[in-house]
Amino acid sequence: MKAVITGASSGIGRDMARVLSKMGYSLIIAARREDRLKELATELPSSVEIFPVDLSIDKNCELFFEKISEKDIDFFINNAGFGLFGEFSKTEMKTELDMIDLNVRAVHILTKLAVKYFEDRGGGRILNVASSAGLMPGGPLMAAYYASKSYTVSLTLGIYEELRRKKSGTKISVLCPGPVNTEFNSVAGVSFALKGLDSYKTAEYAVKKALKGKTIIIPGFSMKAGYALSRIAPSKTALRAVCGIQKRKIR
Repeated sequence: MKAVITGASSGIGRDMARVLSKMGYSLIIAARREDRLKELATELPSSVEIFPVDLSIDKNCELFFEKISEKDIDFFINNAGFGLFGEFSKTEMKTELDMIDLNVRAVHILTKLAVKYFEDRGGGRILNVASSAGLMPGGPLMAAYYASKSYTVSLTLGIYEELRRKKSGTKISVLCPGPVNTEFNSVAGVSFALKGLDSYKTAEYAVKKALKGKTIIIPGFSMKAGYALSRIAPSKTALRAVCGIQKRKIR
């Protein structure tokens, strides 16, 4: 069994590598920071190949998948991404566009290539890592980030139904965690308003649910409850609630 994990140099991606390695998967791990990948590879019990790559560049996504497609993959995890906090009129355009390139374009390209790959070989599993942000009507003070994760959720669900209708052996899931104790905070420039989940336990939960065929994976009771409430609350009410939570993240 072989799994591919992007964004594996830290956080949930790194812990997914640990979980899958313990389960007996050989791994292909990708991220920009080669030193982090090498460090992770030395601690894992299974065989590991590392791919230092910047997936925010379209061509790199295509070249990366072309190289790994020769390696008999069973499980593909789209985890690379980052966030940005701030009022939309004040955040940097370049940073937002870089985030869209990684959170949206790279996920789109790699998901399409993975679906085609697995369909040609008779099946496989894909896990796209989004966020609870992707389940909300919008994200004041993190507008672009919420929009990028909404894209991932919507894309995944659309593909899921296409695959389901034709009884495909290819299965796709989306992970939508709330706050998790990772490097996300420092990159996004925020402090969590809510207590963060343990990264390893989140990764373990996500992997197990994906392998069982769960479509939308939401770790933690509070996030499940929040999602349920957001579906029945008026959009403007939900937006005000989200904004209140976001303001509490300001350092």
